[in-house]
Amino acid sequence: MPASDANPARSILRRLYNHLGVTGLGYLALCAGLFVWAWVVSIQDRPDASMAMVIPFLATAPVSLLFLARPSTTFVFLTAIGVGAAVNATIIGWCTRKLRHGGRTTD
Repeated sequence: MPASDANPARSILRRLYNHLGVTGLGYLALCAGLFVWAWVVSIQDRPDASMAMVIPFLATAPVSLLFLARPSTTFVFLTAIGVGAAVNATIIGWCTRKLRHGGRTTD
């Protein structure tokens, strides 16, 4: 049990780091950067702006592709990117831990 004066934001970041690792957090940062870039490009009046949101959607595939069966709304699209990035980062973190420990149990 953490101390009462412990910073709760630090413990959340620490748990996220322990769960995802550096590689998973890097992937989440990349997805966030791609999303911000696509959003900035899509609000501009340019001919190729409408296709900018495809990049973060494809970066979070294959999980985000499962959301294609849902009705096409902005909320579903943003949820697809968020869930896809979270699931992929979790898988990347799990694979990184398994490769780092070489089959040893960490308990």
